Amino acid sequence: MSPEELLSLGLPRELVVLIIAALPIFELRGALPVAINLFHFPWYYALLLAIIGNLVPVPILLLVWGGLVKLLSRISVFERAFNWLIERTKRQGKVIEKYRGIGLALFVAVPLPMTGAWTGALAANIFGLRFGSAFLSIALGVFVAGAIVTSLCLLGWIGAVIVGIGLSGLITFALWKRLR
Repeated sequence: MSPEELLSLGLPRELVVLIIAALPIFELRGALPVAINLFHFPWYYALLLAIIGNLVPVPILLLVWGGLVKLLSRISVFERAFNWLIERTKRQGKVIEKYRGIGLALFVAVPLPMTGAWTGALAANIFGLRFGSAFLSIALGVFVAGAIVTSLCLLGWIGAVIVGIGLSGLITFALWKRLR
């Protein structure tokens, strides 16, 4: 459902942003461009709405992911999908396995598909992080991802270059620390 279709239901624009931010895959990475570029909200208001919307499902996910995966995995279609998602998360989650909470925050902070709060909650479950630590780490990651996506929305290509340089610096620093 597109933002226009949600608006045609009579939903306020703020609620549309909150809904998009709460949805898996889209999360705040989809909500911020809608809020800033389509609805023309001020960046700070858009960022606040997107962060709130993105964090709303996190406590529920942290509490129910394990049971939900077990329950739905009884259905073959879901079993294949969850097995793929779990294996992918394990492969991508080496930083979480090694650095725990900080690794989870970094995992969620990278604004790429399949690295947001939903997958972060699954990763926290897979790697056995406690609820409080996992929630704080995911929240920190969401704040950083929000800053990155907001920069991209406001600055376009210049923002992309700045983010690229910043992420390259982080990757270089991480590799340097690992090789030392």
